[in-house]
Amino acid sequence: MINNMVQLVKQLSSRLSPNVYTSLQQQSDAARLSHLRQIQRELKQEDVLDRPLSELPFIIFDLETSGFYPDKGDCILSIGAVKMKGSEIITEDVFYSTVKCSKTPSDEILALTGLTAEELHEAPALVDVLSDFYQFIGHSTLVAHHASHEKKFMSHATWQTLRTTFQHRIIDTSFLTKIVVPENHLVTLDECCAYYDIPVQIRHHALEDALITAQLWQRNIRLAREKGFESLRDVYSYLAKGRTAQS
Repeated sequence: MINNMVQLVKQLSSRLSPNVYTSLQQQSDAARLSHLRQIQRELKQEDVLDRPLSELPFIIFDLETSGFYPDKGDCILSIGAVKMKGSEIITEDVFYSTVKCSKTPSDEILALTGLTAEELHEAPALVDVLSDFYQFIGHSTLVAHHASHEKKFMSHATWQTLRTTFQHRIIDTSFLTKIVVPENHLVTLDECCAYYDIPVQIRHHALEDALITAQLWQRNIRLAREKGFESLRDVYSYLAKGRTAQS
């Protein structure tokens, strides 16, 4: 709804005075921020740690980026995500969007992701994509492979566009991998997929990688429950005991 209003304003901008356009844009920005703050309030009220893993809503997501350092000018190129409830992957409920990038990525990044400079130039602005993404994820728990990368870019992008902090809980897939297959040192997504016989057709596409990661998370949740872990708190407590024993 917010984005539709912005697009309408842009179409009519030639007929509007600059003051009117600025006023409507400010109203749109205020609406985005109000919605995100409502989500953040719900996050604080959500009992995530003690809720059964079989009932928890998860958003498995992936970012394709132009590099590794958002504070040095690297940007988000695309966002892909799929919803899960417990270990059920809801394949019909997905999110995908490319993102307008102010600086054309290197030829290596374009070749890796399969994106083109033209589609990135024509893509929606980061603030619009991010607002839509927050509507999609609501107050669900986020999951990503090598989540520190996603968290770094989400934190930077949220502050730069919406002037608020990134407050969602985000879990790395290794959170469960290291308790269900501790004897295996699985690091890359390709290594994990090979171990679990998860078919891989396309890599470095945000939505495709999110769907693959969802299958990895699904396998790990089922194995974790078989081992007696019923909630995130069970896992945190087990890992904390392991760290204490090692120190």
